[in-house]
Amino acid sequence: MPKDDAEAAANRPRLALHVPEPKFRPGDKVDFTYLDLPGAGEQPRPDEACAASETNPLCTDLIRVLGDDNLAHGPWDPRLAPERLRGILREMALVRAFDARMYRAQRQGKTSFYLKCTGEEATSVAATHALDFEDMIFPSYRQQGCLIARGYPMLEMVNQIYSNRADKLKGRQLPILYSAKSVNFFSISGNLATQLPQATGFSMASAIRGDSKIAAAWVGEGSTAEGDFHSALTFAAVYNAPTIFNVVNNQWAISSFSGFAGAERTSFAARAIGYGIAGLRVDGNDPLAVYAAERWAADRARSNNGPTLIEFFTYRAEGHSTSDDPSVYRSAEEFAEWPLGDPIARLKNHLIAIGEWSEDQQAEMDRELAEQVLKATKEAEKNGILGHGLHHPFHTMFEDVFEELPWNLREQSKAAIREREIKWPE
Repeated sequence: MPKDDAEAAANRPRLALHVPEPKFRPGDKVDFTYLDLPGAGEQPRPDEACAASETNPLCTDLIRVLGDDNLAHGPWDPRLAPERLRGILREMALVRAFDARMYRAQRQGKTSFYLKCTGEEATSVAATHALDFEDMIFPSYRQQGCLIARGYPMLEMVNQIYSNRADKLKGRQLPILYSAKSVNFFSISGNLATQLPQATGFSMASAIRGDSKIAAAWVGEGSTAEGDFHSALTFAAVYNAPTIFNVVNNQWAISSFSGFAGAERTSFAARAIGYGIAGLRVDGNDPLAVYAAERWAADRARSNNGPTLIEFFTYRAEGHSTSDDPSVYRSAEEFAEWPLGDPIARLKNHLIAIGEWSEDQQAEMDRELAEQVLKATKEAEKNGILGHGLHHPFHTMFEDVFEELPWNLREQSKAAIREREIKWPE
């Protein structure tokens, strides 16, 4: 290197990488005042057929309906009937009761694994209510509320979690990786973000066939860093696929906070701008705002105006799973201080404020739901629990891949069954 170039290089500032760091760690005092939270009802509601660019300001704003006075405000108020709101409240409370019982079952050794969605119930329950039943849901692993909202039997959910003899998936999926064709709920995959290109493909196929079914997919904010996310949005944008991409930003991906997926730079909804599609950033703990945004996106997709990316801004109140201890990486005060509150409490307080509910009715409903969940789990336990017998017959491990079992698999099946009978004649 010439002397002049060497001297110039020596005078340049040294390069440095930025490593994202959450604002609060265990033991820290939590203060969320740095969040820019606009008032309820302040956000404009463009027509569903608007140009995608009209939604650009809503990608960094925050659509809210329920105010601090527990009343609905602004143009995004979906004006749902009280009976409909009570149904959503009941289903969110049922999801929470189900989560509590399944968490306890895992701790009792009845299953190996479970994921709760405490604090995020609105992002699945209220959003599902905004879709048509025929629309295909492509979930991630924290959308048990979609199944509850579509009336899927809890007994079948528990059977799957226990991988017992009544499990319709025959023990081939990990606990909570449900699949329910009867309610148009696509198989959950443990591989992150694979459901997004699948959702785009389904909606493209629906359009090619001239059908009216759209696709709605859910993904955590951390999974937006996966290549499948970008592949799905590219195809959806290019072909105007009738797809809704729901990004549940619950602030944490296991022990990595959302900054590692890009949250320090801008919102996740802002990624819609780069793809030229509609985008909305929504208070994910406001069931009315969640419903309104999902309905807006569904109507837009169904009228051939293209895909929408929705960011539900919420908070994961519990650990990532039963294998996770959040106290080692985040402050215990975070959920209590979360300024957007709890979705169940907010909808309950709204119904009380408009004279359509009471604390006594809430207490009675919670008791009734706890008994309903307990009854379903006791019934499921008659079919067996994980690792304690009552499983599907051994021969079923060779079935359901081919319409007719090939000769080599028939031979393998006979050999395996014969060996099993020799080793365990009982």
